[in-house]
Order: sequence, then structure tokens, then C-alpha cells
Amino acid sequence: MKYSEYSVVIVGSGAAGLYAALKISQQINLPDGILLVTKSFLGDSNSMYAQGGIVGVLHQNPDDAVEKHVVDTLNAGAGLSERDSVQYISEVSDEVINDLMDNGVNFDRNESGSLTFTLEAAHSVRRILHSGGDATGRGITQALCDDVRNNENIVVMEDAIAAELLVDSDNECKGVIVYNELTGEHEIVYTSALVLATGGLGQLYKYTTNPECATGDGIDLAYNAGAIIQDMEFVQFHPTALALEPNSKDRFLISEAVRGEGAKLINNHGDEFMSKYHDRRELAPRDVVTRAIYSEMKQEHKFNVFLNASMIDSLKLLKRFPTISKRCSEKGIDISKNPIPVAPAAHYSMGGIKATVEGKTSIRGLYAIGECASTGLHGANRLASNSLLECVVCAYELADYLSFANLTTPKKIDDSIRKIIDIYSQPISETDYNINELKSKLKEIMWNNVGIIRSQESLEDAKYKINLLKNGFKRRRKCLNRDEYEYRNMLTAASLIVESALERKESRGAHCRSDYPQADSIAKHSNMIKNSEKELVYVK
Repeated sequence: MKYSEYSVVIVGSGAAGLYAALKISQQINLPDGILLVTKSFLGDSNSMYAQGGIVGVLHQNPDDAVEKHVVDTLNAGAGLSERDSVQYISEVSDEVINDLMDNGVNFDRNESGSLTFTLEAAHSVRRILHSGGDATGRGITQALCDDVRNNENIVVMEDAIAAELLVDSDNECKGVIVYNELTGEHEIVYTSALVLATGGLGQLYKYTTNPECATGDGIDLAYNAGAIIQDMEFVQFHPTALALEPNSKDRFLISEAVRGEGAKLINNHGDEFMSKYHDRRELAPRDVVTRAIYSEMKQEHKFNVFLNASMIDSLKLLKRFPTISKRCSEKGIDISKNPIPVAPAAHYSMGGIKATVEGKTSIRGLYAIGECASTGLHGANRLASNSLLECVVCAYELADYLSFANLTTPKKIDDSIRKIIDIYSQPISETDYNINELKSKLKEIMWNNVGIIRSQESLEDAKYKINLLKNGFKRRRKCLNRDEYEYRNMLTAASLIVESALERKESRGAHCRSDYPQADSIAKHSNMIKNSEKELVYVK
């Protein structure tokens, strides 16, 4: 097999991966350079499609303060957020937002040139920065992509998916095996710092706002390498995704910021209903709004409710939300006049690879940032627009941490790594799997059994059905192509979500069980899982 050496390897090219590559390149003189691996094209990620914005606790915003943001985040996190992580990320946000602007990211400003802030659910003040109205993720990602492409110290490998991490018997990551779709071959890449920035897992569900690339790849890689995974039961379902018909998989995100600007949720009779569920109505935490919409849909036996934005000034509405306006117009909906049909869809994973704010995991030399990581910021329910902030702050801190590390490419590998390499050197059977059909079956299981409302019965049923799928798919490690690797990764992530959901005998945040009441204010432990000889082991 072909092999190469890089000082740092980053897997994933969303906001976290792109910004990490840039900051590491700017701060550290690396003898072997940086490799950025992405399984599709540069920038394809959840980050690219983020509409609402990015939290910025900025000094020039007199209405805000770090403590206000911390309190809002802790309240939304339903008692499971780690205060130290929340505090640190909030404190650093001003520095990082300004650094993003120095790196070419343009946030929207008013006529006088001042940054404009908007409000989203569960925030107590206007602190959300946006770009291009409702194209914040695209604005950030495109600017970072331009810088990465122009950086001679960063090598980009597109159309390549990470297959397995090379972790030695001393629990140190020495590299990764990558499947290169363009050549159809597996390649060995050695490194002293392997960064997972692989994004989310929304594609595990039948309905999702996530792009096709969000298949939980980093979770599989880290879990099978022996890293600690935590809080996988907490999957956030965005309350308002475009829902044109029951079987349509097109669940285009209708940003929470639309509600922040005054839009109201109405049922199929045209009645506002959020006052029945929470005193903050449309601006209640996401899990509350999602369950409220789910309840209304169930009562009315309908597949959607509606979001009415007609009370917002039409010029302001179209200027603030050009992407949403255009997409809805293509579907025959004038958002300044007509209510938008919406329903919940899988959106964000609060759990993931247990990591510090610098990205350190339980394996030396392995780092995780962005949505695939779990830093303790989000707890049981993510506060709106905290995700992009976490991506860039943790990338920023990772670069700072690595600037003090000895990033010399490992020259020695042990027998455990040689055994992994040997597996990928051997041919495998040409068994023809209908991966699209298998993915669809998994998505149905997850949506119906491990969705907005769960129970012991539904989770046990999901576990049984997922195990049948796993037993029918013989690829445990080496696969033939990207589709097979994605399906392998999805099965791992799905199993971890189910096991964690079964373990948590309460309803908390985004994890709602019909057979257990809502938890009190005293949080139970995070569900930390480690793969010990391929068995689930819970670490209390």
C-alpha cells in the first residue's frame, strides 16, 4: 500500500477542520506539513448549511456579557453542560470572532457599519452574528476554504474517507488508513497529531436537515480505536424544517432566527399553540418546541404544522432570509404572505467523542473538534448557534495547544499497527450489498424507534433490528467503497445512540422517554462508553 507522512492530519473540512488547518499552519512551522482529508469536496459539511448564525459574546455589544451567555447555555443544556467548558468557550468567543474577521469572514453590518445581532430561542439577549442574512455557515466556510486552497503548507485530499485509526499498544494514535475513491486504493498516512473534525450524524434518520455526508464517521473511527464516547442519546431535532409532503426527504432548514424575528407557529386550524407548552413560546429551548410541534401533529393527525412570518415587514424578511425566501419561492411559497409548512427533523448530535476544549481525547495523539466531539458545552440540549462557535474556538485552542507539542512524524510502529495494516492489505469478498436500501432501513428504524419520543419497548426493538442489519453486513473493518464505509459507520453510531438511550432512565433535554418523567434539576452522569475488545463498557 502507498504511504505518506504529515506532521498533522485533519479528517473533515467543515468549519472546525478548515479553521484548525489554517490556525495550525499560521502558528506552527511543521516539517512535514498538514494533510486535510475530506470524503467529498472541500467545505462539504453541516457547517456549510448553517443558517442562523454564530454566537459572539463581544465587547462591543453592551447588552451582553459572558455570564449571561453561560447562564443561557447551562439552562438550555438541562443540567448536563460542564460549566468550565461553557465559561471558557464564551470568554474566548470575542477573540476568535475577531480573528475570523481578520481571516476574511464578513458578518452582516448595519448602515453605520456596526455588526448586527439577532435573537434565537433560549437566548436572553441579541448576540447572534450572521452573514449573508441566513447563509452564515456558507459565509464562514467559503472564506476559510479560500484561505486553505491558497495555503501552500496545507495539502487537501478530496474524495477520500478515513477507514481506521492506527493506534498502538501504548494507546497512542500514529496515523490513519484512508480509502482514496479516485484510485480505489487504501493508503497509510502516518502522523503525530490526528484531528477528527468529521461532523454530525443526521443521516442516521429518515428526516434530517443534514447533508448526505453526515454519517457519524468520526464516532465509528474513535470508538473502534478505543476512545471514550459520551452522551450519544442526545440527538437534537430541529423544530422547523420544510415539510411539503409526508414522504419528502427534503427537509430544508427553516432557521430558528425566523422565530427570533417574530414568526409564530400555528397548527392546521391556523391557531397559535406555543403558549400551551412554554412561557417563552416560540423562543423556548429547541427540545421543548420540537415536542410541542410533535404533539400538535399527533393530535391533528397531520405531518406538519406551519410557521407564519407574515407579520414581519416584508422588506426586512426578504433581506434577512434570502436563502429561505428563495427556496420557499421555488416551492410556490411566498414567506411574506403564506405560512411555511414545517416539521421536526434530525439536526445535531450533542454527544460524541469525549474531548477537552483543546480537542484532547482519551487516546494520545488523537484530537476531536466540532460536532463529532463532546466537550461538555451542549449538555442535553444545544443552545442555538453555539455549535459554530464551538467549532472555531476548539480549533483555535487546538492550534495553540499543538504549538507547544513535539510534532515529529512517528518513525516506529508496533505489532498492533502492523496487524491493522495487514488487514487492509488483504483482499475481501466482492459481496454485492444494496447499500442505499440498507441505509433506508436503518433510517426508518432510527426515526420510528429512536426519534423525538423513545421508550424501553421502542429502543429494545431498535436494538434487535439494528443487530440484524449488523449481522447481515459482513464488513467490520475493510470495505469496498465509500458507501460501504458510511453504512458501517452509521451502524456503529446508531448502536451507540440506542445503548445510551437505554442506559438513561429519565427524560432530559433532547432525550425524551415516554416511560420516564422529565428529570429534576440535579443531572445524572454522562453516558460515557468505551469499546473494550469490541464490547460496550460504561465508564461512570
